[in-house]
Amino acid sequence: MGKFGWFARKHFPMLASNAYLKLQFTTRSKSQKAYCDYFLNAKEVPMPNVVNIETINRCNSTCAFCTANVHAERRPLRKIDDDLYRSIIDQLADWGYKGHLTLYGNNEPLLDTEIVERHKYAREKLPDSFIFMSTNGLILTIDKLKEVAPYINQLIINNYSMEMKLHDNIKEIYDYVKAHPQEFKDLDIQIQMRYLQEVLTNRAGSAPNKKATEKVVKETCLLPFTDMWIMPNGKMGLCCCDNFETTDFGDLTKVSLKEAWGSEQFQQVRRKIAEGRQNYPFCKHCDFIDAGFRMQLVNAILSGDQEAANKLGGHERMKIGKKNNEDDNIK
Repeated sequence: MGKFGWFARKHFPMLASNAYLKLQFTTRSKSQKAYCDYFLNAKEVPMPNVVNIETINRCNSTCAFCTANVHAERRPLRKIDDDLYRSIIDQLADWGYKGHLTLYGNNEPLLDTEIVERHKYAREKLPDSFIFMSTNGLILTIDKLKEVAPYINQLIINNYSMEMKLHDNIKEIYDYVKAHPQEFKDLDIQIQMRYLQEVLTNRAGSAPNKKATEKVVKETCLLPFTDMWIMPNGKMGLCCCDNFETTDFGDLTKVSLKEAWGSEQFQQVRRKIAEGRQNYPFCKHCDFIDAGFRMQLVNAILSGDQEAANKLGGHERMKIGKKNNEDDNIK
């Protein structure tokens, strides 16, 4: 919502958060339930729509809403084993996976010194997948952008700050991309202006600035149906709200990707969540809801257009180099 949304998140954080969530839960309930039914009644467990692989569980920012911020992080430092990472990508390739892939979780992907090589391997093995990268951009440089650009379809730069102003290095990247459009013609680069202390959701009680209340959330949730969540310790977790790496639906050093995703254990939990988050303790008080990307995916799938779903971007926000001048309002 542009400057108005920024103003609301900064000056009325809890009101902005709760109003947004109420609207989204109200408008999405029917489609969410329809997709859960589709998933659970399929002859075989459908593939995930988004595979999230967190290759290192660390961040370098101070975002007030995230447990991965440098002041709140309490996870033991882990980086994914190289052989395990390649095995996961190989299994996705053997499965015929063509959906979305992101080497990102509750972390900053650029802190992984091997992140470019990991993207290169993923692109070689999954040529038809939509690979997107989400970064806070704090250590992103033009040279690093050039290195990773050939292997990803979309780059989302979340410019977290206290004012509606680009960080100096991101402004430099912004100016460079605007001046060299042909160099990045095959890459969708987007900047999201984010307020560093915004209030989002309670993320199953883990958000530092929005604790879960005793309120029971009875809506369903799409994430266990759309997203495969892989942590650097090799475990398949429930979703991105498991910031403390406590859920476990399979150790991928011991079981196959497909086996963990389609296990009866996971299916039982999905059946409970499909009838409402109150049926599963981890989700009972969680008010998280996706920003809209998953709804676009499931609506495309429910309409019978899996190919269109696979091509949707990880986020739909302001794009660098749009034909109008809206993006020139950035300072």
